[in-house]
Amino acid sequence: MPNSTESSPPYATAFSSLGCPDLEIGAVAALARRYGIAMIELRALGGGTDLPAYFSARFGTPEKLRVASADFAVPVAALGTSLRLIGNNESDLIDFRRYIPWAQALGAPHLRVFDGGRAGDEQEFEQAGETLAWWRAESAALDPPVDIIVETHDSLAEPAALETFVARHPCCKLLWDTHHTWRRSGEAPSRTWARIGEAVVHMHVKDSVAAPDTRHGYRYVPLGAGEFPLSDLQDVLRHSQFSGVVSLEWERLWHPALAPLDAVLPDFGSLLAA
Repeated sequence: MPNSTESSPPYATAFSSLGCPDLEIGAVAALARRYGIAMIELRALGGGTDLPAYFSARFGTPEKLRVASADFAVPVAALGTSLRLIGNNESDLIDFRRYIPWAQALGAPHLRVFDGGRAGDEQEFEQAGETLAWWRAESAALDPPVDIIVETHDSLAEPAALETFVARHPCCKLLWDTHHTWRRSGEAPSRTWARIGEAVVHMHVKDSVAAPDTRHGYRYVPLGAGEFPLSDLQDVLRHSQFSGVVSLEWERLWHPALAPLDAVLPDFGSLLAA
């Protein structure tokens, strides 16, 4: 069970269902309740990542999911989609639309999209702007409202490009993957936060150690057991009074050798607040 503290932090803790991809949504919510995690972030359920197909098969309609969600007793922070701001096509936009009614049914305020791209140059920023303009028109009449958050995953994992993007699109909300920007550039989280903090509504946290023989050059380890400058991020959370979502992204779906999620969840909240 989670450790009690004198006062609760202003941010909400969460975890991504990437860490427990075979579970049903009710079991994911139960896991959050068991460890005192405030919210859940949905990316994989029932062994797959096609969330609209999963919801349709299990609940039939968004309205039936809305009714069933009352029993989960844990709010959903975001649904993870595969749409990219840069490099998408009409088929990608059609697929993305499938997520909207299910997010509304769950009361999820956000749909996660990726940045895409590689160069972080003017041409890619223009493509991103076109997708954001499409979304502004698409979302204007949504009731209840749902918005997108852009994960710093590809071109925007480079802090300098990310800072330029935020200046170009100040109304765009960010899901800041604190590990990716640090691994890509070596820049301390506090420095990246100074560049982009006003746009961040959601963070991903994780840890790793250098592993030159692997595809990405590093291997994931439990939070606090690796090289990620966690104390620097703790300072950011303390001094900024960040009031968004801080989510553990334990990528067990992509890295099945990782320990089960419930082996690392017990210490998550206390590690953030230490």
